[in-house]
Amino acid sequence: MARRFRISSRDIRSVLLATAAVAVVSGFAGGRVQAAASGPFLAHQALYELKLVKSRGSNSINNARGRILYNFSGSACEGYTSEFRQVSELDSGEGKLTLSDLRSTSWEDGAGKSYRFKIATRMNDTDSSPVDGVAERSGDHITVKLKQPEAKTFTLDGSTVFPTEQIQRIIAAAREGKSLLELTVYDGSDNGEKVYNTLSVIGQPIPGDRSIASPDPSTANDVMKPLTRWPVTVSYYDRDAKAKDGEQTPVYAMSFELFENGVSRALVLDYNDFVISGAMGKFDVRDSKPCK
Repeated sequence: MARRFRISSRDIRSVLLATAAVAVVSGFAGGRVQAAASGPFLAHQALYELKLVKSRGSNSINNARGRILYNFSGSACEGYTSEFRQVSELDSGEGKLTLSDLRSTSWEDGAGKSYRFKIATRMNDTDSSPVDGVAERSGDHITVKLKQPEAKTFTLDGSTVFPTEQIQRIIAAAREGKSLLELTVYDGSDNGEKVYNTLSVIGQPIPGDRSIASPDPSTANDVMKPLTRWPVTVSYYDRDAKAKDGEQTPVYAMSFELFENGVSRALVLDYNDFVISGAMGKFDVRDSKPCK
């Protein structure tokens, strides 16, 4: 879901952020943010139904629909594994339909030291070049080694975080009562070379006993009912793009409600030209092995 609903590796970030179930570890290497957890976060499978909310601008579309299936497992000890698939259909009018199928798998070390990722995209029966790589944190830098789409090695600043740690820091900031959080994020998107600056805006906590206008399977689940959640909006900016008139427009922004156990609901993805909602259709808690 890029700005024109072109399904690309960029989608990985939005969905991993919005649907990642992660565990908050007691601390990160190198003295990074400390995140106290009341317990391990939830291993689960979630199905999200996508639909068009509004279309605007010069690249307006008539309709959009799709599904996201997301599986999460792991722990702070063994790392976190996610499997993701998104199938989408875009109707741009005059009988022009675009079908896309995006699949990814990733693994991230519990302390944010290592990140492995594989991404495959199929558009209208045509396969795009896969992305396959690994990023390793060492000292004050991160070394990225790509196998595909072409062999390449480069370094990133050590302050950059991976997707799971991004979620960890948002939850830690929310628990501390902070309303703003800026992070630089690497997730392997855009042929494995793109880095994004992000700004997270965190709202007031929503207690688990508050009534819900639009319930879904997560809010009906007995495990989820007592949990606090926060409204969060994250804007993604191209780190390499130059600002115009002192301001930079985000590539996209996404809003969601983030539970303290890492599950997210009520997704809204704003790609400037159009807005998509992602309502949770199914939610299943999965067995997990706690750290010994």
